[in-house]
Amino acid sequence: MSKLLVFGNEKGGAGKSTLSMHVACALLQSGIKVGVLDLDIRQLTLCRFFENREENLKRNNYILPIPSIGKIDPHRTKHVKEYFYELITELSKENDYIIIDCPGALTDYSALAHANADKLITPMNDSFIDFDLLARIDPETNTVKGPSIYSEMVWEARKARSLAKAPPIDWIVVRNRLPTTNMHNKRKVGEALVNLSKRIGFRLIPGLSDRVIFKELFPKGLTLADPKNLTKLPISISNIAARQELRDIMVGLKLNNFQINF
Repeated sequence: MSKLLVFGNEKGGAGKSTLSMHVACALLQSGIKVGVLDLDIRQLTLCRFFENREENLKRNNYILPIPSIGKIDPHRTKHVKEYFYELITELSKENDYIIIDCPGALTDYSALAHANADKLITPMNDSFIDFDLLARIDPETNTVKGPSIYSEMVWEARKARSLAKAPPIDWIVVRNRLPTTNMHNKRKVGEALVNLSKRIGFRLIPGLSDRVIFKELFPKGLTLADPKNLTKLPISISNIAARQELRDIMVGLKLNNFQINF
């Protein structure tokens, strides 16, 4: 059975799709077979990215690996659970990993993805606004007052897996879009996240800085994990640092059989 890498939280704009496409391409470039499933039925950002990739390959006669793409029928509203497992089973036939990109809201499909995740990757913008996604915090002392609804959902998913004697969910919170300024706020958020990680049980890894480069390759269906002769990016300190950020994320995910190849 394929390992499910679920990118989820209940807030938009945290970089779930950006991380999903970069992780998928990094795995593909290392020779690992990947399936993708976009659960954001309205936006379909991950699907559009790989559509752009296929068009780019045909237009320029490039050769690049493409994942197996599972597509949800938006008109399928009954027997959602059975339909979800059908899609996962089909994608699992030929793939080592399945990347699932969740919408920024709780849906039936999103809840099923969280419950079945082998690794749950939760990106968050580096601010106390997004910290509220994980827990409620005292404004005076920065101490945690209690878990959020999202954290409670993850806890229930973990509990259900434990009762079913399934392997535990590896929950990873990614500090995404790290600012290059306002170091005081960055430090305070970091301290609060470290304390919270011990309390509710997630791993904390650094994410992607707020760089244009992570977005400007989208129309071509390319990422920093793809060959440099195709991305045609200028050599700059910023681009080198961006590629290293992606490498650090891939190391932090601790994926079996993965070797960095970019």
